[in-house]
Amino acid sequence: MPHISRLASCMAATPSAFTSGARHCVRKRLPRPAKLSLAIGLCVTLHLALPSEAAAQRAMLVGVETITKRPMTRTVTVIGRLVARRAGDIATEISGRLEAFPVEVGARVKKGDVIARLNTETLMAELRLAESALAEAKAELETAKAEAELAELRLRRQARLKGSAAFSKARFEDARIEIAVARSKVARAEARVATRAAAVARRRLDIAKATVSAPYSGMVVQRYAEIGGYVRSGDRLVRLIGTGALEIEADVPAQYLSGLKPGHVVRFWFGAHGDGPPRKAAVRAILASENPLTRTRAVRFALEPGATDEGGAASPAEGQSVTVEIPAGPPRLAVAVPKDAILKRAGRDLVFVIEDKKAKARVVALGQSVAGYVEVLSGLKLGDVVVVRGNERLRPDTPVRIDKSET
Repeated sequence: MPHISRLASCMAATPSAFTSGARHCVRKRLPRPAKLSLAIGLCVTLHLALPSEAAAQRAMLVGVETITKRPMTRTVTVIGRLVARRAGDIATEISGRLEAFPVEVGARVKKGDVIARLNTETLMAELRLAESALAEAKAELETAKAEAELAELRLRRQARLKGSAAFSKARFEDARIEIAVARSKVARAEARVATRAAAVARRRLDIAKATVSAPYSGMVVQRYAEIGGYVRSGDRLVRLIGTGALEIEADVPAQYLSGLKPGHVVRFWFGAHGDGPPRKAAVRAILASENPLTRTRAVRFALEPGATDEGGAASPAEGQSVTVEIPAGPPRLAVAVPKDAILKRAGRDLVFVIEDKKAKARVVALGQSVAGYVEVLSGLKLGDVVVVRGNERLRPDTPVRIDKSET
């Protein structure tokens, strides 16, 4: 087998010399047994010449994660509802006929926008009448003041006659009484002016109240009257919901209240089935009233900015159902492993740990599961690097390479 001998002599030479010798052997017309021997020789030679490259090709690419402590509080879901912090019926403070009613059901209004306007013809007539009465009272006041000045002048004249034969004590006393009467008339006239002025102010205030404005920004959800109708003081005109101040109210079982504190942030979803992406809200208040039948308490959650943005869908509404995720107890930290790292083999829970660039199988005891992680009771420790991707194909002591793009 001269060709095999030549090939063997090339095995110790450079790779290029070895490749050249192999090509020379293949080009020769050899018997079938010789070709078989040549193939075997090639395989053995390649295996011996490139051991490190083959080992590198056998190392499996895996994704890993380092074991840390994570909050492992178990959560439960409760059904809540959106409530408006500002909502109520807007009423008229005066009586009159509705002259304008510019808002319709579903209209959004800003604080100060006109909701309704009452007819003011009667109010204007009453204002003119009150202003006339005020002018009359002011004239009477001027007359009373003039009479008081005249009485004071007479009293001073009588006082200057004291000690003379023309002095009359009776006239002096009469002058003093006249002054007292005149001053009393002035005081009464001043009170009448104040009364008439108040009446004028009242009429002007009624005219201002004839225009009913929105006390806060919101949406009109109901109208109780129509244009041309007569309303009395206190009658409802519209129901206004302050849509910019929605929050969540949920009845939470009393045994779960220990995990809720003011400011604690929770996740929620619109709808009773938790549809769509999660939003966030924070505990605002736990109401101090417990339902004796259900053993629940109402908890109010303040929505975080942008939490009601539905991305073009219908705007959230008062009374809409939401699903709230709340902790089932106080928060705690525990050693946890991603769910993707856990394998079931032969009825046991296994996790592959990276040691010396090899996958080592560890049997673990698991606890509760929260948000994609499972508590590890035994089998792992802080700092262990576990395989979370590609572990399905691993066997104990399999060489591995860590995917740097995921670290």
